[in-house]
Amino acid sequence: MKVLLLKDPKEKDSGPDPYIKELGLYGFEATLIPVLSFEFVSLECLFEKLSHPECYGGLVFTSPRALEAIKICLKENSKNEEWSQSLKHRWNSKPAYVVGKATASLVEEIGLIPQGEKSGNAEKLAEYICSREKPNSSALLFPCGALKREVLPTVLREKGVPLESLTVYQTTQHTDLQESLSRYFSQQGIPASVVFFSPSGVRYSLQHIQKLSGDFINDIKFAAIGPTTAEALEAGIAVSCTAESPTPQALAVGIQKALHSHTLPK
Repeated sequence: MKVLLLKDPKEKDSGPDPYIKELGLYGFEATLIPVLSFEFVSLECLFEKLSHPECYGGLVFTSPRALEAIKICLKENSKNEEWSQSLKHRWNSKPAYVVGKATASLVEEIGLIPQGEKSGNAEKLAEYICSREKPNSSALLFPCGALKREVLPTVLREKGVPLESLTVYQTTQHTDLQESLSRYFSQQGIPASVVFFSPSGVRYSLQHIQKLSGDFINDIKFAAIGPTTAEALEAGIAVSCTAESPTPQALAVGIQKALHSHTLPK
């Protein structure tokens, strides 16, 4: 059975994408099609803020792209040196809150220690942060995208936990999206399942998929990586599966159940 994953390939260069690998254990043939492109902005401002850990109570990351923005900053030798010799150690005396495992691993790559990675979504991360932060303490620095949801900022504001948001990337549709989707449907046919990984992915690709599927749209099981994406998807089509956590394992189990497959991992 074929599964279409609407996401970028894995961040690291080595080895197969973990979602393709895990779905393969269940006998699914998965294909990736990138949906989003990202433009990084305000990087000088970002590093200026990172250069003053004493002004903040910690960091908050809800997107791998925010870490990518920091990595771009650190490509400059002088900034990398300052980060490695001083800033990294000063930030490590403060919490670096993350929403999930993918973001946690990227936080570790820049030398910080993540907290809250089991949260899985912004609502639960906000609860976790509020359980550990005192009201009216130093602000948490939150590098984020232009399309960030307001759930986390709202919850923290209601609890009196200061948060300073800084937009470091903007999301646009991937230039090859329509062509890639058309090629997939003409060459591979109708997939058994299509998986969305973000509300932006839903916005940019659902209509194309509905058009390409035609009368076969009801044969496809639509899946979401988490509740936020599922909510965006439900506005346009029925959701057959929402992964219990944003991991390859949870997604594979969810799709297997949705497709009533009895194939066990090899």
